[in-house]
Amino acid sequence: MDKLLLQQQVLERLAEDLLQAEKAAMAAHEAATHEENIAENKYDTLGLEAAYLATGQARRAEAIRQAMADWRQFRSQPYDASKGIQLGALFCLVDSDDKQQQFFLGPDGGNMKLVNGADPIQVISSKAPLGRAVLGRSEGDEVSIQITSTRQQFEVLWVH
Repeated sequence: MDKLLLQQQVLERLAEDLLQAEKAAMAAHEAATHEENIAENKYDTLGLEAAYLATGQARRAEAIRQAMADWRQFRSQPYDASKGIQLGALFCLVDSDDKQQQFFLGPDGGNMKLVNGADPIQVISSKAPLGRAVLGRSEGDEVSIQITSTRQQFEVLWVH
């Protein structure tokens, strides 16, 4: 699998998310400033609520812009077995039920599922619990993470 293609797919999806966030921020801003939402008394908070929503959507849009900048600057390096899994690694984990999952470890802001043919690839960050757990691991290594009250065990099947 071409990691550059995966990176491009992440950027395309982030661009779509940014467009939606900007539209939502604009709609919330229009609602907050619309004359019908001017408070008539101290208990009328519709305009204030719309302003909070507009602020939240603007922050979300800015976070997506930052994620896009990080992903544009990101350069995936070839896998080096002596270092194990690092940022930019494409790897496969298998659980105790022999269920395989493919992952692409990238910068923050790209948590999404991509499809490569029939195989889904989950994009995760190195700050995610699973991302932290796999850093430095190599093919054949065991990986364990705690999810709520359940501990999940995986084996690194392959790394690219």
